[in-house]
Amino acid sequence: MKVRSIFILCFAALSFSGCLVYQKVAYEIAVDGKKSGEAKVSFYDLKSDALGNKEFNEDKDNLFNKLLKSDEFVFSQKSEGKEVTARRLFITDKKLNGEVSFKFQDVNVVEGIQFQDGYYFLTVQEGDSIISTNGTIVPAKNFKRVIWGENEKILKFEMLTDVNLDDLRELAPFYKPGSLNDH
Repeated sequence: MKVRSIFILCFAALSFSGCLVYQKVAYEIAVDGKKSGEAKVSFYDLKSDALGNKEFNEDKDNLFNKLLKSDEFVFSQKSEGKEVTARRLFITDKKLNGEVSFKFQDVNVVEGIQFQDGYYFLTVQEGDSIISTNGTIVPAKNFKRVIWGENEKILKFEMLTDVNLDDLRELAPFYKPGSLNDH
């Protein structure tokens, strides 16, 4: 799956040895004109693929301190056209989940969504797993497209990743809401 979501880039940039992955990502995009608006991106079942303890500790630090709390993350997103307004981690059914909200001036910075000829659309690879949307999925050769009309003010879609999470390391037991930096 070639999802370009906000956290994939951040995880890759901040993780040197391990990598933070998730099972599902959900987007809710409120457009307030043709191209500007706000987005909320939710990540479900966050885990680490680190093999060693050193890499696992780096992943925990990257998630719990840099992504969740640091200005570095906010500045990196701003340079991509995303003004972070909120970010949080939460546990549901013993799984660690994350959420980031941001404002944007160009909808293209949100997963590459385009606005053209009165329609919003998202183009993904043929094999990508879109599990829900309030748009219309149109299959084509080698790709598929989710389309929303210009009068749609909330664009939603959810995608599964193609990562096997069974052998990955849980992060939920290490999340301590309200603690400073000890994870």
